[in-house]
Amino acid sequence: MLDQPPDAAAHLRALIACRSVTPADDGAQDYLAGVLGEAGFRIERLTFSAPGTPDVHNLFATIGSGAPHLVFAGHTDVVPPGDETRWRHPPFAGAVADGAMFGRGAVDMKGGIAAFVAATPGFLAGGAPRGTLSLLITGDEEGRAINGTVKLIAWAREAGQKFDAALIGEPTSQTKLGDTIKIGRRGSLSGTIIVTGKQGHVAYPHLANNPIPPLVPILRLLTTMEIDDGSRSFQPSNLEITGIEADSTAFNVIPGEARARFNIRFNDLWSPIRLNALLRHAISEVAESDCEIVFEPNPSEWFLTKPGPLVDMLQQAIASETGVAAATSTGGGTSDARFFKDVCPMVEFGLVGDTMHQVDERVPLADLAQLTAIYRAFLDRFFGQAR
Repeated sequence: MLDQPPDAAAHLRALIACRSVTPADDGAQDYLAGVLGEAGFRIERLTFSAPGTPDVHNLFATIGSGAPHLVFAGHTDVVPPGDETRWRHPPFAGAVADGAMFGRGAVDMKGGIAAFVAATPGFLAGGAPRGTLSLLITGDEEGRAINGTVKLIAWAREAGQKFDAALIGEPTSQTKLGDTIKIGRRGSLSGTIIVTGKQGHVAYPHLANNPIPPLVPILRLLTTMEIDDGSRSFQPSNLEITGIEADSTAFNVIPGEARARFNIRFNDLWSPIRLNALLRHAISEVAESDCEIVFEPNPSEWFLTKPGPLVDMLQQAIASETGVAAATSTGGGTSDARFFKDVCPMVEFGLVGDTMHQVDERVPLADLAQLTAIYRAFLDRFFGQAR
């Protein structure tokens, strides 16, 4: 055990210093392996691969044995910093100014990992938990999410690990730390509509077949259709056009093909198969010519953790440390929490996400310390240990 374990800010500075732009690791998981190993965790380092995708580094650390088994899940990869000259402080320096630490990943989600790691030494001071505590850390949540959490969960289960609950440290708070817990998210389905025509000179349209006009009524349909009015647990499903392009870049050439990309965020009234059928039928009703719809593989399914002990314990921990009554939410985008859908109940809770993915991403040091205290209080409650 560490005699004087680093606080969350020290952990976060070390993690930010690793330029782990997805899917690179740049030493982030080496750092975690060292800290957790010194704290008594058993460390497994795994690299997963798939054709056409980059290799991804993953880490699984565990301490204790038997039930109950709590797994904390997170990711060390971050999105690119963008134009680094626009940052007030270098994005991989972990600079502190005005009571906050700046850096890519400070909020999403190296800050959550740092807080949880900082919470464990005090919790483990009395020995291993009455049960099992694990950390499941991936390096491709911000990427294609193929060689990370989904494979790491499968590996752990094949190795005999049985998870009873999962806490994902994503930034879920909206305006104040502790105000929101995510207990579910809508699914995500993406696709491309392809209309094929015939390329030609704009001065001789009778010798060509412009695919753009037939795409217009399809776009009008997609931008006006109401998929549903929402459900008891989720907001309405919505479809957004995310890109329109043609295969001609010259002003005097009629394109031979036009494409429109779209994404649907869908609630528990739908499945990818049913949405596939809905769109194909609706588009066939307005299509003026043959068109093709190609859906992206591996859509994200919706998931929902119903109210119960897991949510109650987290709300109690938040209230004890902040006085805030945390609301539950199923809003927002997708996360790796979806991979726990058929494994165990899960909740997502972490920092305020107002600067995530932005220039000057930063976290108030007071929030970081308070999140550490919340995670510690949650561990005490989950494993039934008095503080």
